[in-house]
Amino acid sequence: MSTELISSLSVFVLALLVGFEVISKIPTTLHTPMMSGANSIHGVILVGAMVVGALSGTWLGYVLTFFAAAFGAANVVGGYVVTDRMLEMFKKKPTTEQEGAGK
Repeated sequence: MSTELISSLSVFVLALLVGFEVISKIPTTLHTPMMSGANSIHGVILVGAMVVGALSGTWLGYVLTFFAAAFGAANVVGGYVVTDRMLEMFKKKPTTEQEGAGK
């Protein structure tokens, strides 16, 4: 194994451990908002897919770029959908008295 592969694997394992430690400290009530925000931040995947697509010159590179961009876009859209649904739960529902006063 090359030195570059070992250092890349070391960074990956350390990132997994730090991520697990950070996630485990978040209370359950805040887990969904944090995850939906993290999904929307993953728009960086779309930028990475565009860079890979620009640098690849083979059909396999283009196919992988397409799938990376499709999954990245689904993740970003899903993050916003979950956030929107979650915020809807906290809106006050109008009572019948308030609805009648506005007419």
